[in-house]
Amino acid sequence: MRITEIPIQILEIESEGFHMMVQGLINGKPASFLVDTGASRTVFDQEAIKAYLPKPKFKENEKLSTGLGTNSMPSQVTVIKRISFGDLEIKNYMAIVIDLQHVHQSYSMLGLPEINGVLGGDILNSHKAVINYKKKKLKFYF
Repeated sequence: MRITEIPIQILEIESEGFHMMVQGLINGKPASFLVDTGASRTVFDQEAIKAYLPKPKFKENEKLSTGLGTNSMPSQVTVIKRISFGDLEIKNYMAIVIDLQHVHQSYSMLGLPEINGVLGGDILNSHKAVINYKKKKLKFYF
């Protein structure tokens, strides 16, 4: 079993709390991910993901996605050849693609950096992720 550890950036949200952001790679290009332990799936922004895919192909997702401040929203699916976090590399990932404009607007109003996706429970669980708040590190086992 291998382990990789990546830094977590803590983003203060109006002194009310915080969000966690990590850096990864989508098809070898740097990307920012909001860490959401309550999200069932990892999702990607429908506009931002186009910069990472050589020939974007999207299929309508038959299921409505819920969460991220909405009751339900239409989503699409696409295959991402490679997603990496440190030494962890996930190949041919069936990705959910949604409109994250409301997140971008909120982050912009708060002066926070833009995100390309939300790292959710599917990847966190399958790689037994451990968040170390003291060290500000996210560890994956694979």
